[in-house]
Amino acid sequence: MYFIFDLETVPDVSLIRSMLEQEPLKSDEWIEGNMLSTPDNLSNQDCIDVAVKRVGKGNSGFLPPMFHKIVSWVGLWVDAKGQPKQKEAWSGDNEKQGLITLFQELLTYKDFNLIHHNGRSFDLPVIEYRALKFNLQMPPRLSHREIKYRFSGNNVDLVDEFTNYGASTWPKLKHLGMLIDIPFKQVSEGNLVYEQYLRGDFNEIENYCYEDVVATYIIWLHLEYTRSNIKEKEFENLKSRALNKLLDIQEINN
Repeated sequence: MYFIFDLETVPDVSLIRSMLEQEPLKSDEWIEGNMLSTPDNLSNQDCIDVAVKRVGKGNSGFLPPMFHKIVSWVGLWVDAKGQPKQKEAWSGDNEKQGLITLFQELLTYKDFNLIHHNGRSFDLPVIEYRALKFNLQMPPRLSHREIKYRFSGNNVDLVDEFTNYGASTWPKLKHLGMLIDIPFKQVSEGNLVYEQYLRGDFNEIENYCYEDVVATYIIWLHLEYTRSNIKEKEFENLKSRALNKLLDIQEINN
C-alpha cells in the first residue's frame, strides 16, 4: 500500500520567540519603529520576519522544517495498482493530537510506502522534528532504510523523480498541473495558510491540503503511465475518477 500525503504548516512562533530570547536581535534585525525591541514586545509577525531573515532558506526566505507547526495533514491510501482506497485527515490547533492521529493511521499497514511532492526535504523532516518536540514515537516504518534511503522505490518523492535526483531544477506542483493541462492550486496557496490559521479556518486549510494530495496522486498516475507501469485503459479510468474528485474539492470553495 502507498500513503500519498501532504502537510500544511504555519510558523512555530513559540519556538521562534525562544530562539530570539536566547539569541538577541542583531543591529540589522531591528524592526523599524522598534529599535530597542525585545521578543516580548514584538508582534508575532515581526518575530516571524526576523526568523525568516535569520534562518530562512534561499531567496524565498522559507523557514527550515524545524520552525514549522503542523495544522493539517491529509493522506490517501492507494494500492499497488494505483486504486485509491480511503482518505484520512486531521486539522486543528492541537498539533500533538494531530501527530498521534497520523502515527496511529500509519500503523494500519506494517510495510506501507510513501508518495509525496518534496516530502523528503520538508514534510518528513517536519514530522520527525515535531515528534521530537512532543516526545512521541513514530511508526517504525518511517525509520526503515526503505523509507530513509533516497533512491528507494518505497518512498517516492516526485521532486526526485522529475529532477533525476537533483540533476535538474525541481518543479512546482502547480507547474506540473499546467504541463498536463490540469489546474491545481485552485482552492488556495501555501502563503495563505497562516492567514487562514489565524482566522481559525481549519476546514479551508484541510481542503487545500486535500487538493494537493489529489494533485500529487494525479501526477504520480501520469508518471507511472509515462513509464509504462500502468496500462492505458487502467490509467484513463483512474485518472477520470481522480479528476472528478479534484473538481469536487475545488467546488467546495467556489
